Amino acid sequence: MVLLRPLVLLLVLVVSDLHGLPWSINVSESQGPGTVLQFFSFNCSSHMPTLKLLHVQPPTTFFNPPSLTRWQEIYVGKVTLSSSARLDALAVNHYELQLQFTCGNYVMEGPLSVDVQWDPGHIQCAGRFFSPAGEIIQVPETVTPGARLYTLLLPGLELQGAQMSVTSAQDPPYFPGPFSINGQGWLQAPPQGLKGQARKAFRLQILVTFGQNQSCSGMLMVKVLPAPSSQVSFLEQEQNITIPEDVAPGSKVIQVQARGFDLRYEIVSPAPCRLFSIGRADGVIRTTAPLELAPAAGALVTVLQVKAFELLRPWASVELNFTVTVRPVNRWPPRCLPALLMTQIPETTPVGTVLSTFTCADPDSPGSTLDYQLRFHSPPGSASLCLNDRVLEVNATLDCDTPGDCFQHTASILVIDGGQPLMTTEVPVLVMVTPVNEFSPACVPRTFWVREDAGLRTVLGSVMGTDMDYPHSSIEYYTSGGSGTFAVDRLSGEVHLLGPLDYEQQRLYRLTVLVTDHSQDQDPTCCSGSCTVTIEVEDVNDHAPECEPPFQELTIYTSLGHSMEVTKMSCRVPQEPQRLAFSYSIIGGNSQRRFNLQGAILVHNDLTLGPPWPEQPQTYELLIHVADAGPSIPHLSTTATVIVHLVPWRASTVATRTHRTTVPSVMTPLLVTDMKGFWQPEPWFVVVLTVTSALLLLALGWLLSRLLRGLAQVLPAASKPAQALLLNSIQGTEGSIEGFMEAPRTETPQAPSSIMSLQHFDGRAQDSRTGRDYLFNTHTGARRWL
Repeated sequence: MVLLRPLVLLLVLVVSDLHGLPWSINVSESQGPGTVLQFFSFNCSSHMPTLKLLHVQPPTTFFNPPSLTRWQEIYVGKVTLSSSARLDALAVNHYELQLQFTCGNYVMEGPLSVDVQWDPGHIQCAGRFFSPAGEIIQVPETVTPGARLYTLLLPGLELQGAQMSVTSAQDPPYFPGPFSINGQGWLQAPPQGLKGQARKAFRLQILVTFGQNQSCSGMLMVKVLPAPSSQVSFLEQEQNITIPEDVAPGSKVIQVQARGFDLRYEIVSPAPCRLFSIGRADGVIRTTAPLELAPAAGALVTVLQVKAFELLRPWASVELNFTVTVRPVNRWPPRCLPALLMTQIPETTPVGTVLSTFTCADPDSPGSTLDYQLRFHSPPGSASLCLNDRVLEVNATLDCDTPGDCFQHTASILVIDGGQPLMTTEVPVLVMVTPVNEFSPACVPRTFWVREDAGLRTVLGSVMGTDMDYPHSSIEYYTSGGSGTFAVDRLSGEVHLLGPLDYEQQRLYRLTVLVTDHSQDQDPTCCSGSCTVTIEVEDVNDHAPECEPPFQELTIYTSLGHSMEVTKMSCRVPQEPQRLAFSYSIIGGNSQRRFNLQGAILVHNDLTLGPPWPEQPQTYELLIHVADAGPSIPHLSTTATVIVHLVPWRASTVATRTHRTTVPSVMTPLLVTDMKGFWQPEPWFVVVLTVTSALLLLALGWLLSRLLRGLAQVLPAASKPAQALLLNSIQGTEGSIEGFMEAPRTETPQAPSSIMSLQHFDGRAQDSRTGRDYLFNTHTGARRWL
């Protein structure tokens, strides 16, 4: 640090404890913002000292105002670089700061010199070109092609290997050609020159690169000036201008243009000019005050003398005289009564009805004739209204039943006066036409068909109502009387199903539908109509057939080669007694195809059964499918169960080891029906059964007599088994006389008599003729009377 010795000596004479100020400081150009340039101390014990920076030469903002802080009894000051500091030794290498120190009444000033030292390792771009605002240069359009226009680098920087380029676009037709930069950092004019580019401004973005990763950029604006002329002259000579008196202050009157280089314009006479002014650069003459002739009588005619001259050569000038005439203006439009017409009329208003009479007057010319015109806005071109002189009338029938032709007519009465300029007054007119309920709505009778199994809320159809009054769709639907099975939607007219239907109970419904119009302006409930809706219920097969009884258990006795009727199915639909067509089929249990159906009759058929003949009873559980066969769909069905105990006819034999005698036993077929009802045989069957029984008794009697004789001869002493057999035969004969005969089992002489008592009986039945109950075995065919 080098001390400023003269300043120290001066401060010592005034304040004995003031150490002094430095007089010169060396700073490298690489130092940035915030760098402390120098510390220095002061003694001021009795007052609050201050330290100020008065000015800097050359002027710059690179230095902050000095700060002063107290440390114990000493005040320490320092000078620092500001945030905008960009030191450049090649641009400015010496700054002089004027400092002022104050301690009470003592004021001292002294210079502080700052020398900027060049740093070879610090790269700094030169001049205002790299400032944030950039550089603006002006060149004439006559500049030589390729001439040097600007130096981008200060001398010496080109030795550091700087590379410069224009990064902004230079596309034609705006650019006549590209600007270039040579190796010395000179910006050169395009090879085509700048002729004809006068008053253009070319913005160039320049990038300068130093070595590796060091660069700076700036903006250069090149403005092309027209070539200076040797003579200044106006493009147009003296002329007269007429302007209306109602122009606003600041309005453009005329623009004068002269031929020359960098011209300026001014009004020479009248001076001063209170009504007009001229743009100094563009030559536009504007008004500066209202030009109303009443308060400013001298504004009617004004002669202006305008001068054009070159800025750099004021003596090169020319003058032009022209006259400005202010024309009176028709300022007030006509005034009308009424100023607004709003009225409401019904659509039945007669043609020629007067809606209003307009009275208008012109304040600028009382008593003058005015012109009245009727203009329609909505609907455009309407012929419903007309204007006869000043009277607005109804011109045609107002029909509201056609969309768009009614409800609201928007128009205006245009009143025009005869002044200059023409002034007009527009009287808005709004005529609202209210519809009249003239016609009664109507609907067409309809017929709907619906299945009886349709679900609730099913839509059967719609009743179409019409109304000649507009709006045509403003119709409501109601039902009058009738059941609650159906309902009509109030707005859409749809017929909905609300309850269940039964074809068997009711097949036809009739609804009376009332239609009324609404949304009418006058008496909306005065008119209504009605129509009849017929609803036919379609039959749906919704009940399955039922068989009585649904379950049967039968026992039949059959012989080989015979067919017999087992039972007849009795089926019907209780809810639909008229339905009698059914189909029958066996769908289960007919394993050996012993049964078939002939219509509703179940038949057992043994014609196809071959040997051997089954000796044991069999049980068949038949499933019979019963379905309706009528035209209605869907086809519903049921299944009936028939259990048939089939007992075959058999012949019992009795034999010994030495001689076997066969005692035939003939048994008639017996049909046992296990039902609550009783069996009522046919009369012919009773006759046949009686004759057969009589013949059987005769045959048995004859057979027994022959048998007794034979036994008496062969076996003198009858054994007990033979007696038992004889006894059983006699008992069987007695049973045959009564109408029933028990089918005995085939026994050997050695079989004990107690076996019969141990037999198992699995069924019980009642004789249809005698009414006696008996037990029977379905497998063996044995029976026992109770």
